[in-house]
Amino acid sequence: MSAASSSNAVPEGGSPQGNSQAGGAGRPAAQAIRLLADRPAYAAPPQPVIQPLPRHSPAVGGLVPFSTVDWPGQLAAVVFISGCPWRCHYCHNVELQTRAARYDWREVRAFLETRKGLLDAVVFSGGEPLSEPRLPAMIRDVKRMGYRVGLHTAGIYPLRLADVLRHLDWVGMDIKADAKGYDDITGRRDSQRPALACLTQLLSAGLDFECRITWHPDWLDESRLMALARELARRGVRQFAVQAARAAPGAPVARALSNQAQGELRQAFQEFSYR
Repeated sequence: MSAASSSNAVPEGGSPQGNSQAGGAGRPAAQAIRLLADRPAYAAPPQPVIQPLPRHSPAVGGLVPFSTVDWPGQLAAVVFISGCPWRCHYCHNVELQTRAARYDWREVRAFLETRKGLLDAVVFSGGEPLSEPRLPAMIRDVKRMGYRVGLHTAGIYPLRLADVLRHLDWVGMDIKADAKGYDDITGRRDSQRPALACLTQLLSAGLDFECRITWHPDWLDESRLMALARELARRGVRQFAVQAARAAPGAPVARALSNQAQGELRQAFQEFSYR
């Protein structure tokens, strides 16, 4: 999973995490959730396919019908794409590492049509959503419905990011570690290089984006984390989040970031959050 995602690719009847936060467009989350619950039965989310889909089908691996945590300030549906070439040891969605079409994009698209006026946005997450060759067409489908579009990415495919960047409204960029620790996290050689290329694109585009890191002091001690954060701030990153590593979603934080470090990070960035 791109650790930029705060939700898991739970079955469609499951409950997304963290929906107590405020919804988008000034709409309280509780009110928006009531509106969603009042929709008729025909608007129920699609179910996993029983028969295998054609090989050319988009690799949709999951759907969260509504979330308030995957794009700060927006009430969004989250479409998970299966497939990721990296093997981050803390990944909570290992079932999304291998490419597989578990849901029919046509059914997902029809479901999103019924949510127009209730949801603010659609976020493509993963896995690594840029691994999907048909992602540009999927984004265009969503834009035609009037949704804003967000993307969670670890920055693995700079050329594919360049292809969709002009169609995006927001990006959650997953930073894995500093230069010394990147390959240890991803399990792949030279993995920081494409990520930095993607970060450069985001900075140049002037797009609204957040950099975030899943952090545990055993992987990256606090002094190295702070050095990495200062480098990101120097490059022009304005929004930064530290996501505390957990053994499982909702589990207690393994070890907390010090209050001093949190204070310094709030000074270094226009927006900082510790989750």
